[in-house]
Amino acid sequence: MSGPNVAVVVLDTARGRDTVPAAASPMPRLASLATAGTEFTNAFSPAPWTLPAHASLFTGTYPSRHGAHGGHTVLDGSLPTLAEAFRDAGYETVGVSNNTWITEEFGFDRGFDTLRRGWQYVQSDVDLGEVVRAEHPRAKLRALRARLFDGNPFVNAVNVLYNELADDEGAERTTSWVEGWLRGRDPGDAPFFLFLNYIEPHVEYRPPREFAEPYLPPGASYEEATAIRQDPRAYDVGDYSIDEREFDMLRALYLGELAALDEHLGRLRAALAAAGEWEDTVFVVLGDHGENVGDHGLFGHQYDLHDTLLHVPFVVHGGGFGAARRTELVQTLDLVPTLLDAADVDAPRLRAEAQGRSLHPSADDPPRSAVYAEYLGPQPSPEALEARFGSIPDRVRAFDRTLRAVRTREEKYIRGSDGTEWLYRVDGDPEERTNLADDEPERTRALAARLDDWVGSFEHADAETGDVSMSAGTRARLTDLGYL
Repeated sequence: MSGPNVAVVVLDTARGRDTVPAAASPMPRLASLATAGTEFTNAFSPAPWTLPAHASLFTGTYPSRHGAHGGHTVLDGSLPTLAEAFRDAGYETVGVSNNTWITEEFGFDRGFDTLRRGWQYVQSDVDLGEVVRAEHPRAKLRALRARLFDGNPFVNAVNVLYNELADDEGAERTTSWVEGWLRGRDPGDAPFFLFLNYIEPHVEYRPPREFAEPYLPPGASYEEATAIRQDPRAYDVGDYSIDEREFDMLRALYLGELAALDEHLGRLRAALAAAGEWEDTVFVVLGDHGENVGDHGLFGHQYDLHDTLLHVPFVVHGGGFGAARRTELVQTLDLVPTLLDAADVDAPRLRAEAQGRSLHPSADDPPRSAVYAEYLGPQPSPEALEARFGSIPDRVRAFDRTLRAVRTREEKYIRGSDGTEWLYRVDGDPEERTNLADDEPERTRALAARLDDWVGSFEHADAETGDVSMSAGTRARLTDLGYL
């Protein structure tokens, strides 16, 4: 077949505040891509964290429809996925994930000929996260003795050594692997669908010194910044505190992670060009969700639906997407019909199930008048936090709720299942500081009704709950990332 290649690069935890517009971000290669291609400046995720956000990317549906969330941590097989559609159309489908949620363990391998774990030097089903993340040498040795012979001991030892010596969270290994894979392809090979998840902007922020120092506040050193404890769940429950100067330093580290990751975008583009594939590739860069770095009294990306977690970068180059800056409201789940149109892939079942709207220049889908987001189950739950920390404050107990939001260009309404409501005039209050729900009851009721109409407009996934059984290594890695 002769369709274009498709490459989807997810910058995990890249928030729009620091990447949109791309020209003002710490990412000059992303800015160059946005100048040559199309940048969507008002792109919003339908979920504030990785599992449901990626499930929406893969299926083109909202969390209530696909059912992957904090209370049901798996993407089951009831809905078709983007990778399946491209595989069925004759594409070679390849993925590299650096986020533990986006693996076969949680149902994200469907449709991929190859789905690699970017943090492993040698691919293995044994994930030795508890070895790598043990804080003291004796603890590492105890964990290694306990797990070394789970599977191939040589492979386990190599992966532990690699993780101990690596300077990042898998970006270098991922980009190097893609460069080699592209060099090894033959001109007559089928077109490819390539998915990459880079996790560097996720806690812990540990960018190389040269990328972080330009953003540090006056008088702060790199050593001082990297010594700050980064444990979002412990911060949430009040186990320790972070003052504003420390958050300024953490924001500097976060920006440094974005700046460092930008170099990998340049390398990917160069590798595609060297392989003779760049001009025939639809190249997408987007965020799956954002981040609170002290914003709204929170650290990380749980328990919240403010724009700091929902507004993300979204840039498309090739496949009919020329130089343009589009400001209409879009959602990341619009990626599904958009890529099907860009590659002229039929996929009737996926098109029928998807709730996205095609953004392709040739499409005639009407623009959105509003975007929506859902947080269907706290991750981790207050019960899990209590099990880890003992007593937790009432503020944290209140996180045990569902949140839904509707956002127009002018207003934003968020409602919790506990009856809590927030109304913001985002056109004049973009940081969502002033809750007007009590002051403007008519607007609050109108947007609540609009949200209700949307919730009732589509079929929801079965209300099945329960965590997926996961390996000890997976649990350790997700704990380290602040999810458990």
